[in-house]
Amino acid sequence: MVKKLFIVTLALVMVFSITGMASNSYKIPVVLKALNSDYWKTVEAGAKDAANELGVEVSVIGPSAETQVMEQFNMLQDQLIRDIDALVVAPLRPTTLTPIFEQAKQEGIPVLLIDTDAPWEGKVTFIGTGNYEAGRQAGEYMLQKLPNGGNVVIIRGAMGDLTHDERTNGFLDAVEGTDIKVVAIQPANSERGMGMTVMQNLLQAHPDIDGVYATNDEMALGALRAIQTAGIKKDIAIIGFDGSPDALKSIRDGGLTASIKQDSYMIGYYGVEYAVKYLNGEKVEKEIPVPTLVIDKTNVQEEIANMEKILGRNL
Repeated sequence: MVKKLFIVTLALVMVFSITGMASNSYKIPVVLKALNSDYWKTVEAGAKDAANELGVEVSVIGPSAETQVMEQFNMLQDQLIRDIDALVVAPLRPTTLTPIFEQAKQEGIPVLLIDTDAPWEGKVTFIGTGNYEAGRQAGEYMLQKLPNGGNVVIIRGAMGDLTHDERTNGFLDAVEGTDIKVVAIQPANSERGMGMTVMQNLLQAHPDIDGVYATNDEMALGALRAIQTAGIKKDIAIIGFDGSPDALKSIRDGGLTASIKQDSYMIGYYGVEYAVKYLNGEKVEKEIPVPTLVIDKTNVQEEIANMEKILGRNL
């Protein structure tokens, strides 16, 4: 009887050990485009919450700015020499990173892409927003704000960044053939300070601007600051992208007109969740869509309440 009990106990220990190995021992680095904005901090929060709930070890890292392609490349290369089980990446320049992705695949490390897709067949999945369609959404909203047409400038992220290419192209296609005229497209590398500088220059070259579309909130907030500093009384529609905490506060307080929200928290959460699912042998679809939403004065209070729950602080 004692011998049988020992065997059963040993079997249970082995089962629990194997079950624990199925998730608790996983090491999953999440490599973002940067960590210097509320957007990426919210992605980080989602990834870390998923790690805590699923019992896996997650490290969230990123380069100093969204222009530092080689810094991200080197970070990824460094991860491949560590003992990791999967790699979750928001690629700055997908084509530049393809050799790293191929190396990971050869070493048996699954790669999941978040936020920005890449034309690489070896990925497990892409988790993120349809940036082209979200850009169209921004263009259609601008048409509502400027029903009689007007001059619009686009301030976009770094040239060559596929995410910002798609957000720009979607907007352009939405306003094509309308009375809205896009008079300039300038990069500001997703940074607030550079967004302000670029907008100051645009105001000098185009004093009759009616609308601004920025392909992330940081640049939109920089553009808003430039307009406020210039003392312009004219009501200029300013649309950002991401639904970041600072953007939500600005919309609430009468600054930005709107932001196209992609659910950054769930992008980070899903990145880790689906990595674990794949490692556990579950089938994962090649694309996991994360929906977008236009946030303006009509729904900003609700979104602020949701963000406060995620971040655990008042905005």
